[in-house]
Amino acid sequence: MIYTAIDTFYLTGEELNNSPSRKDGIDEATEVNLRIYGCDLIQECGILLKLPQAVMASGQVLFHRFYCKKSFAKFNVKRLAASCVWVASKLEENPRKARHVINVFHRMECRRENLPIEHLDSFSKKYAELKLDLIRTERHLLKEMGFVCHVEHPHKFISNYLATLETPPELRQEAWNLANDSLRTTLCVRFKSEVVACGVVYAAARRFQVTLPENPPWWKAFDADKSGIDEVCRVLAHLYSLPKAQYIPVCKEGGSFSTTSKSWDPQPMPKEDSLSGPPTKDDPKTATTVIISSGGSKESLGKAAVGKLKESKKNGDISQTIPPVEGETKEEQIQKKPRSEHKMEGGGDRIKEREREKDRVKVRDRERGRDSDREREREDGERDREKIKDRTHRSKDKGRDSGHSGMLKHHSSRDRDHHSSYSSREKDRHRHHSYS
Repeated sequence: MIYTAIDTFYLTGEELNNSPSRKDGIDEATEVNLRIYGCDLIQECGILLKLPQAVMASGQVLFHRFYCKKSFAKFNVKRLAASCVWVASKLEENPRKARHVINVFHRMECRRENLPIEHLDSFSKKYAELKLDLIRTERHLLKEMGFVCHVEHPHKFISNYLATLETPPELRQEAWNLANDSLRTTLCVRFKSEVVACGVVYAAARRFQVTLPENPPWWKAFDADKSGIDEVCRVLAHLYSLPKAQYIPVCKEGGSFSTTSKSWDPQPMPKEDSLSGPPTKDDPKTATTVIISSGGSKESLGKAAVGKLKESKKNGDISQTIPPVEGETKEEQIQKKPRSEHKMEGGGDRIKEREREKDRVKVRDRERGRDSDREREREDGERDREKIKDRTHRSKDKGRDSGHSGMLKHHSSRDRDHHSSYSSREKDRHRHHSYS
């Protein structure tokens, strides 16, 4: 059995005051509010996913440790909370799928923001982006932790301390609740779990007015000091005096879990005709638009458009077949080239349509090929069945023929015996007549 006691991630009050979030211009009240908000998300998500309390506690500790090294302005609170739940479920050997974590956080955001609850399709591009972002945030988290994610909670010390002090049983539940609430603060990155456990026991005893031995002081037996216990009680009292935490958008990437800074629907690309320059009179598209704007019936418009297209094709063919004249200058040839290029660009859409039609025909041919393969397999199976039937009929016919031939042989032997007996009788008669 291997025991790990790597629990060295502790900071002082000065280091917390000079956190990366403070350097980015986020004040203390906003940072405290966002820490409490993220821990609330982790707790609620763990309850919805039916995870044990150890998973939520580990996720909250990882959450506080990460934001001691990174700023709230660079990493979104909601996405980091989802990654902390996902990592903590693996650490505590109660893993959950990424799809479940994403769906729960999406539903939680819809409820908290009073948005219509929509189903998140697991085959959509939006879900794929959320999953990639979850994995990317997990990598950032592990990188900042140095892949050392060992967490020691104060919960395992509370029962031993209360049993040693011989306190009433109702004090145990109160101390357990205070230990869960302490994970919403920075106590887990400031003090060891033994000190936090002693502070929680002291606060619970004060609330239930239970006297604890002070001569000698009871906390010295548990490797704690009075200043640390007083600081734990002060932080818990300040936590209960704060209102309910609300989300404050300070992240540059956006304040939503379901959407990112990238747009889900890409902007439509401009067509080649719009990039080539202003339309000319020879362009069939401009001709059709002019006809439509002038008015008229649908049939006349269609006939006019077809006629213009035919004329443009003829002109294009003529321009391609006529050789360059010797007397023309280079400038005239250069002036002629843009018109042909523009016509080619106008026909680019037709080429694309033809390519699409070819792709569709290929897909149909593939489907037909699959159907033909299936028909061939069916025909081969029917042929095999017919062959088997023919073989069975032939075997039966052979059996019948062999039986008939046996009967014939039997009859022929009988006839021979009868003939031989008849001939012997005739000989006896002749002999009798000769003697007489």
